[in-house]
Amino acid sequence: MSGVTLERLQLQHEVDQLYAAYASALDEKRFDAWPEFFLEDGRYTLQARENFDRGLPLALMDLESRGMMKDRVYGITQTIYHGPYYTRHVISPAQVLSQEGDLITAQANYAVFRTRPAGVSEVYNVGRYIDAIIRTDAGLKFKRRLCVYDSEMILNSLIYPV
Repeated sequence: MSGVTLERLQLQHEVDQLYAAYASALDEKRFDAWPEFFLEDGRYTLQARENFDRGLPLALMDLESRGMMKDRVYGITQTIYHGPYYTRHVISPAQVLSQEGDLITAQANYAVFRTRPAGVSEVYNVGRYIDAIIRTDAGLKFKRRLCVYDSEMILNSLIYPV
């Protein structure tokens, strides 16, 4: 492993653990924990690849703060009615692109599957995460999580975060 340092491997491990904990919280429907993965002014955006590639700002979901994420959680858990289903995230190892001080940029591919009770599993959403991550006293937190999904057609019940 030429050029790979112990610090680089440690950073890779920390980012992969952040991604795994994030997926676990969502798959276990611990939605109250989801906003805590972000800084107070963190941003979560879910955007079509077509718009991302063209530099167009339109996004399916664009939450500009932890407060907006908490509102989304309230909607998911208290007001939105939908048929029950489970999700399962499969995330590739992170590609750590850079680190400048406490700012880390990374990306990873993801696939989220949805399974209805007594039903079959289906693809829920597929794409890549493009992240700006900050090292804080409380550990790594997302400054920005951009989820760029590949599908041109998405399920009409995209309720849960990806």
